[in-house]
Amino acid sequence: MILTSSLATFGRYCLFIRRVFALPDRSRIFLRRTVQEISKLGIDSIPLVIIISLFIGAVIAIQMQLNIASPLIPAYSVGLATRDIVLLEFSNSILCLILAGKVGSNIASEIGTMRVTEQIDALEIMGVNSANYLVLPKIIGFVLFMPALVIICMATSLIGGYLVAVVTDLITVSRYVYGLQALFQEWYVWYGLIKSVVFAFIIASVASFYGYYVKGGALDVGKASTNGVVASSILILLFDVILTKLLLQ
Repeated sequence: MILTSSLATFGRYCLFIRRVFALPDRSRIFLRRTVQEISKLGIDSIPLVIIISLFIGAVIAIQMQLNIASPLIPAYSVGLATRDIVLLEFSNSILCLILAGKVGSNIASEIGTMRVTEQIDALEIMGVNSANYLVLPKIIGFVLFMPALVIICMATSLIGGYLVAVVTDLITVSRYVYGLQALFQEWYVWYGLIKSVVFAFIIASVASFYGYYVKGGALDVGKASTNGVVASSILILLFDVILTKLLLQ
């Protein structure tokens, strides 16, 4: 029963995505709405990303120093481990799980409210492809800006670890900075950016799907928002495993 329901939902999602990625009727309106979505979904998320990244970077540096303190381990390993944890996992996977709660719930509740207030029905009556008109700018806008959020997260997290070295005596600044530079692999940055683009598409499209097919009233909008966040988080974790296997093997 669960498998049948999941397959049916996946089929509806595929049909929904096909409607979304139709050619926009008016390119000028599409571009204007895309810029608005970049501002609402992307730029408005920058303060949250900076705050979380600073504290997480600081915590990672402290934990690394406290747990690998050994004469057999080079002192610069703290900076190296902090950098690799941030580049490989936190700046893309964990960040997107956090943004799934903020951005995903925002998208699902906005579109769900339009559904229950019959605004989407009004667009359909006027002959507008409502899925394309409402959802495509959100997906394109969020996917385009997500790499910028990831780069901000990478930089801010490493700065958080640097502040730990400056403010405390756990590790010297020179050793931390040397660890950031040691054995650096450029591919790790590209790996994080590639994963973030996939995750951004999952967040925007899944949240839009659950919001678009809301039935009922305000209570059902809240349920759809929750279901969208949960489904997005599960898919992010699933694709995290798949992309890690494909990109780092």
